[in-house]
Amino acid sequence: MAVCEVCNNDYEMAFEVHAAGAVHIFDSIECAAQKMAPVCDNCQCRILGHGLQSDGQFFCCANCARQRGFAQLVDHA
Repeated sequence: MAVCEVCNNDYEMAFEVHAAGAVHIFDSIECAAQKMAPVCDNCQCRILGHGLQSDGQFFCCANCARQRGFAQLVDHA
């Protein structure tokens, strides 16, 4: 069995995520998101969708980007 690197659960159905040359082991999507998903630089929520990025900053939505001075960013519909 493999041990989740977030919660340390030793779980027979753990899975690997290969990203940026590293291999990560998780027991759930929740743990994978906690470790891998970027955080909005405005509201600090985990960005699980596409999100927005400008000047190295990540935002969950255009509203958060505008609050940080990035008026040119818009949500996609």
